[in-house]
Amino acid sequence: MNQRPEPTAPLAFITGASSGIGQALAMRYALAGFRLALLARRTTELQAWVDEQGWDKDRCGVYHADVADVNSIAAAGKACLAQQGVPDVVIANAGISVGMDTTERADIDVMAKTFATNNIGLAATFHPFVAPMTARGSGSLVGMASVAAIRGLPGHGAYCASKAAVVAYCESLRGELRASGVKVVTLLPGYVDTPLTQENRYAMPFLLSAQAFAEKAFRAIEVQTSYRVIPWQMGVVAKLLRLLPNGLFDRALAGRARKHRQGEGR
Repeated sequence: MNQRPEPTAPLAFITGASSGIGQALAMRYALAGFRLALLARRTTELQAWVDEQGWDKDRCGVYHADVADVNSIAAAGKACLAQQGVPDVVIANAGISVGMDTTERADIDVMAKTFATNNIGLAATFHPFVAPMTARGSGSLVGMASVAAIRGLPGHGAYCASKAAVVAYCESLRGELRASGVKVVTLLPGYVDTPLTQENRYAMPFLLSAQAFAEKAFRAIEVQTSYRVIPWQMGVVAKLLRLLPNGLFDRALAGRARKHRQGEGR
């Protein structure tokens, strides 16, 4: 993996790249010959992984930012522009998933943090790149939503609502940029085997490895699809659930284990 890309190789900017889906996407884009701009809060771990791959600074830039901090993520984007140029692909992958109980005051703060990361952070990730991509007339902005956006699940109020907002926001942005040459891609992962999902206390049908998801996501982004559920089987399940009358849906989920709350074990 120490092969140096061409100086004119395309650039992929990926948040949440220190583990899970973000790291798998970074590897997939590297295999495709892209230069990389990788962002994470845990930059020590990320840099160690980058070093393991044998990637020098010409191949991969590492940036520190807290996606929930607008100034932090915007500054990282501007640093990428200054050091590596305008990306061809920006993947707003960083996100959090924590259960909540509205009766608990502390969980309202969890919801605020979830929206700060999954929604405000996503928009702030895109912000530095919209104008230069538009000026160039090309590029892809990729928002990472979830099949959890399609129906609200008990105990998942913050996460489901935030991912539904990702879908709506990306749809709005897609319309705004329609004539610019910049494409907006919305990806909705089903269950992917990452440190985030390994804490779940319920069945996860059609579970994908992070590498398998990254391959499917790469293909969807390459063809600039506007909306893609991965894997497709979860898309079918989600649409069927969407069609269920509320009464049947509520009964179907009765007794389902709730998402773990902050501080709870598996």
